[in-house]
Amino acid sequence: MADTERVHVLRRRRHERLRRKVVGTAERPRLAVFGSNRHIVAQVIDDAAGRTIVAASTMEASLRAQPTGNVAAAAEVGRIVAERARAAGVGKVVFDRGGSRYHGRVAALAEAARQAGLEF
Repeated sequence: MADTERVHVLRRRRHERLRRKVVGTAERPRLAVFGSNRHIVAQVIDDAAGRTIVAASTMEASLRAQPTGNVAAAAEVGRIVAERARAAGVGKVVFDRGGSRYHGRVAALAEAARQAGLEF
């Protein structure tokens, strides 16, 4: 097994372990974060209904002008997803870090979402 393949397998295993406890409901949806090397994506998901309420990512046209794989871009995505969630009537979420460590871009996104008004 190649090193990159092993990293993906281990991340997926951590994410499955995390998802046993973290479940989004209509009252408190799940803020799911996925980060690739180039981009970061955040979605607010109602698992009971099986639908995404709001989403934001660095692949959006407004964010592509700046570099997309850094902490500043992740913080901007966190701010945007929090604003959209608040507009959709969501104030509290549970945080799903997607098997990644709470560090760097994931932590920056979470902190920006908190500062923009989301509670978790």
